[in-house]
Amino acid sequence: MTLVGLDDTDSRERGMCTTYVASRIAAHLRDRGRVERLLLIRLNPAIEHKTRGNASIAIHTDVDPGDAFDVASDVLDDLAIVDDDRTNPGLVVTDRPVPGAPTDASSIDPAVASFTRRAIRERLTIDDVRRRLDAPGYDYSAWGNGRGLIGALAAIGAWDALDEWTVEHIAYRTPDRWGTVRDVDPASLRTAADGAYPDVWDTIDRGTDELVAVPRTPGPVLVGIRGDDADAVDAVIDQLDGEPIATSQRFLTNQGTDVHLQDGSLGDLRDGRAYAVDGIVATEPETRRGGHVFVTIADEPVDGEETTDDRSEPDPGAAVGGNRQECVAFEPTKRFRDRVRALRPGDRITACGEVGRGTLKLEKFAVRTLRRTERATPTCPSCDRTMESAGSDQGYRCRDCGTTRARRDQVPIERSLEEGWYEVPPRARRHVAKPLVRGGFDAQTHPER
Repeated sequence: MTLVGLDDTDSRERGMCTTYVASRIAAHLRDRGRVERLLLIRLNPAIEHKTRGNASIAIHTDVDPGDAFDVASDVLDDLAIVDDDRTNPGLVVTDRPVPGAPTDASSIDPAVASFTRRAIRERLTIDDVRRRLDAPGYDYSAWGNGRGLIGALAAIGAWDALDEWTVEHIAYRTPDRWGTVRDVDPASLRTAADGAYPDVWDTIDRGTDELVAVPRTPGPVLVGIRGDDADAVDAVIDQLDGEPIATSQRFLTNQGTDVHLQDGSLGDLRDGRAYAVDGIVATEPETRRGGHVFVTIADEPVDGEETTDDRSEPDPGAAVGGNRQECVAFEPTKRFRDRVRALRPGDRITACGEVGRGTLKLEKFAVRTLRRTERATPTCPSCDRTMESAGSDQGYRCRDCGTTRARRDQVPIERSLEEGWYEVPPRARRHVAKPLVRGGFDAQTHPER
């Protein structure tokens, strides 16, 4: 089996799409042999110099590796936006995934599979990839600074590195329409998406009525339909009305799997990586300039810590301890911010997201336990008046009848949240983040549509 990996052929400003380049390579390879599958691999979403999706592609084919390399090189030369300084394509071809193995070897070098997993969760360098490519059995080519070789090799190792796959079917425009407004009939997309849900997801944001599956950037993609069932995503494409579809291609992908998340601990989180981390809400959520909502989580409370003006009794809602982590729900997450605003100090949560500049950018969170009560100044049982402090460490006294209480009352709190998972809406979801509707979570879910 010949494996072709490619990455970094597109441009933020001028468009193009690595999936389209791969689809054209695959079309030429089909003239020479069989194409088994195309893999769309979402890498670390925190890499700032990449386009939003940070995708690389692998093509599995029975075409001779030398011929496959020539075909892929020609297509890259023709389509990649190499005159953009930030576009640095890379191409890797091999039929010997394990150095020294026979050409019919079916397994990937474990070091390459490990490289793939690291590329999804860490920051790698061009030196990291060149050390791998110096092994026998790899043909490669690079344009610009060669940064695309990182994603290209990561795509080569993906089939062995990853266990969970979803599907995306991408329809492409005729070249004369690139850069113009896309013509996709909203009613046909809504009808098809509603009929295919939940096997097909992240097609329309029902809260804002945005067509999430239709990109806004210039380039060849008309629409991308994602889901768990290949027949279902194909059927949605078939039901669309609008401008003509030039070509289309279905990919297996790690989108919607949360494979970028790693378990983390407060105090040990690093910029440029994405985590799932447990903590207790330590501050009231705060809406700051731009509509972004910030909240801080911290270590577990320390038993007996004095955290209120009632020095004899700790406040169960107060988080203490040395490690804290600021989290944010950005304005584009829209209604998800209301979920974050509904958190209270003392709630125990699992927060998921990428860390950048010391702040965790929330993609989803799970409420593990909710704080159900809070302390309040007691009310006199005789006079029904709010008591007043009787002095430091002396409790409370009713100024009318003299009734005293040693400490504040515990009163119930009305909560709009429930225990379980909450997520950003489809309009704000990262490609690799797992929608709650896919299931497999460790608690009740509250999916967005």
